[in-house]
Amino acid sequence: MEKSKVLIIGGTGYLGKRLVKASLAEGHETYVLQRQDMGVDIEKVQMLLSFKEEGAHLVLGSFKDHRSLVEAVRLVDVVICAISGVHIRSHQILLQLKLVDAINEAGNVKRFLPSEFGTDPAKMENAMEPGRVTFDDKMVVRKAIEDAGIPFTYVSANCFAGYFLGGLCQPGSILPSMDHVVLLGDGNQKAIYVDEDDIALYTIKTIGDPRTLNKTLYLRPPQNILSQREVVEVWEKLIGKQLRKSSISKEEFLATMKTKNYAEQVGLTHYYHVCYEGCLANFEIGEEGEEASQLYPEINYNSVHEYMKRYL
Repeated sequence: MEKSKVLIIGGTGYLGKRLVKASLAEGHETYVLQRQDMGVDIEKVQMLLSFKEEGAHLVLGSFKDHRSLVEAVRLVDVVICAISGVHIRSHQILLQLKLVDAINEAGNVKRFLPSEFGTDPAKMENAMEPGRVTFDDKMVVRKAIEDAGIPFTYVSANCFAGYFLGGLCQPGSILPSMDHVVLLGDGNQKAIYVDEDDIALYTIKTIGDPRTLNKTLYLRPPQNILSQREVVEVWEKLIGKQLRKSSISKEEFLATMKTKNYAEQVGLTHYYHVCYEGCLANFEIGEEGEEASQLYPEINYNSVHEYMKRYL
């Protein structure tokens, strides 16, 4: 497939740094937006310099400077935005409206992939407050993209493995217990877990693929569609023992959620929809979407079993 010129925004973030590495590994001419006002954030500066050593181009630009965004966008064919949409970190989804304006003015972008990478917001019109703000904001950005006639691909990557598998699908935990696990409800709702490096690779694979133009790319690796109980069973086999199990009903979960601060409530709402309602796997992909592991069978994705070996 023809190589592209790719601009990655949010390239020093949790997913962004993986997107940069995947783009370089796939041989694309890769540009990374560098803020002028980085202060003394030495880790991010060093990360950017390491990208440069690996062959990436650093481009000065800022959401506060429209002209700088337009000039950055004009350098490339593809724009991928990976700014945070997670409230416990920093929720910046609507900043992308400025990026949409810049892409629209530049007029040269062949594909825009906005910051999505989670649950498909188009399937979440009945989501609860306050967590629905994430989905509503993403739909605002989608509408702006489509109203401007900008070619797009939306990536629905479902559950980041590091956040969900590491804690055995328990909110607030990112390391698996050797002793006890709390099941959310009966623990039987299916969810979908994807290694963050695989998310990045599938995303880069799709940027020049005509099959995903103006569609949603769903990441549903077949071996990784598991319930919480099944995730726990994988871990138990790895450690050679069974964990003690308790459970929390949806009523208890919602009551506890209300005692948390706003950012935590947003995240817990997402857990509720995933783990109590099965929102990730309870629908068939229609004509508006494609499934990544079917499109790119050459990718040897990381299974839940293989991923969890790192915690031994």
